[in-house]
Amino acid sequence: MAKSKFEYVRNFETDDTCLRNCYIVVRLDGRNFHKFAEQHKFTKPNDDRALALMTKSAHTVMEELEDIVIAYGQSDEFSFVFKRTSTWFKRRASKLMTNVASQFSSAYVFYWKDYFGEQPLLYPPGFDGRVVLYPSNRNLRDYLSWRQADCHVNNLYNTVFWALVQKGGFTTVKAEERLKGTLAADKNEILFTEFDINYNKEPALYKKGTTVFWEKVSCRQRDETVIKRKLSDGETDVPVTRTRRTLRSDYADIIGDEFWREHKDILEADNC
Repeated sequence: MAKSKFEYVRNFETDDTCLRNCYIVVRLDGRNFHKFAEQHKFTKPNDDRALALMTKSAHTVMEELEDIVIAYGQSDEFSFVFKRTSTWFKRRASKLMTNVASQFSSAYVFYWKDYFGEQPLLYPPGFDGRVVLYPSNRNLRDYLSWRQADCHVNNLYNTVFWALVQKGGFTTVKAEERLKGTLAADKNEILFTEFDINYNKEPALYKKGTTVFWEKVSCRQRDETVIKRKLSDGETDVPVTRTRRTLRSDYADIIGDEFWREHKDILEADNC
């Protein structure tokens, strides 16, 4: 950058470098998505098209920013976790947040037709973002557990609420009054006794949200072999197998330990 007498204005910039050895979480939330969902006639309580588009947008972000080790999304939100040793954008919070938000938003618009067909996008969606740092694996897991627990609570409420409205003939105001002060057991009872809905059999996507992470897979290379020698049989050609990373979406329970035991490479050692 060429020097000039105006360069002093850079001194007004705030240093927003993220603390080292911490996971950097960028969480995006749809801005005024209640209105957006209504105007675009999203299916209630869950629209498979909208959820799939959110996941596709998350994939696009992770493919561009490969230091993101895991992402979790539900409804109109997605959280992206940068590995604690990441040096992308010199760990500047503003750079990380704006890159994630802009990539996600542009992907949402770009892939809209792939999921909604001829239904027009009436106006551009918006996503706000925030950056939070978590210093330990336990802290990060508790954050993701919090978001998944929130998914369950919200989905149970919405499932009962829209059953009352769509099947029970309630107005939205009357449905809110009916559910006021009810516990999870009460909501399950309403679903089962009044609408013959077993909440436990609802799709895991709705109850647990979507977890996106990198997975290592082995693939055999076409027309590529190596020669191995055997003492008795002489030489033989053996197909070459290489390992590559690919993105996987799952609707797993990330509150318990099983998911993390199966995917140990997601988290870094706490002594890094």
